[in-house]
Amino acid sequence: MSVPSIEAVNLSKRYGSFSALSNLNLKIEGSKCVGFLGPNGAGKTTTLKLFTDMIRATEGKALINGVSVHENKKKALAPVGSLIESPEIYPALTPREALSMVAEIRGMPRSERKRKIEKVVAEVKMEEWLDKKVGKFSKGMKQRINISAALLSEPEILLLDEPSTGLDPRGMSEVREIVKSLKQKNRLIFMSSHLLNEVSDICDEVAMIDHGKLLVYDKLSNVVSRFSGADGGAIIIDVGLSREIDDQTVSGTISSFPGVVSAEKLEGKNLRLHFSGGIENQEKLLSDLVMMKIGLISFHPSSSALEDTYLNLIKATL
Repeated sequence: MSVPSIEAVNLSKRYGSFSALSNLNLKIEGSKCVGFLGPNGAGKTTTLKLFTDMIRATEGKALINGVSVHENKKKALAPVGSLIESPEIYPALTPREALSMVAEIRGMPRSERKRKIEKVVAEVKMEEWLDKKVGKFSKGMKQRINISAALLSEPEILLLDEPSTGLDPRGMSEVREIVKSLKQKNRLIFMSSHLLNEVSDICDEVAMIDHGKLLVYDKLSNVVSRFSGADGGAIIIDVGLSREIDDQTVSGTISSFPGVVSAEKLEGKNLRLHFSGGIENQEKLLSDLVMMKIGLISFHPSSSALEDTYLNLIKATL
């Protein structure tokens, strides 16, 4: 069975003398979540619109599972669910009615619609609102219904354009938790964002873009270790725990692990480790922390480390 993939081959989009995207070459394969990171106007939405054939490329190709979106749109987009920008839902409709319209447009058999609509609404935790009018929903609730519409065809590839932008903190948190849950469904998720903490919290890999050009694409931890500019090549790792941990365990046991330069407790049940070592050593560190049975629930490069990386790379393009 082939793995899901998206690929940009010399992909460019120009509007007169303005280049929105310049010779983008990027291939992503497998079930994972990849953050597409860059400042406003960097070319993120343009790229996603090219992958969904909402706009046509000036040069190059956008391929989904090896099929050109421009040359065979129906076949290329069959396994894809997308949420580009933030489409509005008619306020007089209920989620069931709005999603029924989407299902009909996508050619879904009438006999399957009820089951699939209820399934995707459950995925975004909106079951109790299924027959309420959308006009009474918050922005976060509307966005969750938009995500459910993208899931309606049971896609193996999901393209999300800044899904939490414009939401209040609660709405942002809800959408991020939903995206995290979608990672468990063996999907390739390609998610644009300009929010560093969002990418650090959700994504496995990151592609950075600025002024329409790709700067880097790699595993999140590799990008941070290569470009953060931390002293001695050290990176910062944030560790989340399910319960409190005593100071002696942090300053004694954890600080003594190979590669750990320093360890500190943060507010709540979180730790921050300054670590020097490659990805293999990080794997060993993660294994050691699990063996301690201290309630480990998350382990990822710190958003502050990603911010350092981001600023170093963006500065180089100015």
